[in-house]
Amino acid sequence: MNFFFETYECKIDDKGRLKLPSSLVKHLQSIDNQELVIKRAVFQKCLEVYPAKPWEKLMQKINGLNRFVKKNADFIRMFTAGVKSAEVDKAERILIPKDLKTFAGLEKDIVISGVGEFFEIWDKAAYEENIATNEADFAQLSEEVMGEINFDELA
Repeated sequence: MNFFFETYECKIDDKGRLKLPSSLVKHLQSIDNQELVIKRAVFQKCLEVYPAKPWEKLMQKINGLNRFVKKNADFIRMFTAGVKSAEVDKAERILIPKDLKTFAGLEKDIVISGVGEFFEIWDKAAYEENIATNEADFAQLSEEVMGEINFDELA
């Protein structure tokens, strides 16, 4: 399975080193990919971490945009602002660059949340606030997003 779906609580040190949970490292190894891309999330103050293959797939779509259309060029520039590559070191850590650490407000307690082809890195307090804020509306959101899908056709 190439998807990330688990949630982990971790710590980040002052230098931005984040020790990944062993099960997450094993998953990365199972998909033969410890080369990662870290970027700012579009809608939240968190980071998105992509293995190389899903990142390449996403960038192929983005590179298909006509750069002679100003809004496309602006989008590409903003979407890729601050993007950094990272690798899992021998101690099963990744280094979160200072600018990205500041953007996401990462201090000490961290949540890693799998969201499909990539995972997010959140400050724990921000993650808990986001989840609590959205719980009340989750049933309605679920119906709006998933209600029209015929799951029998997906099998």
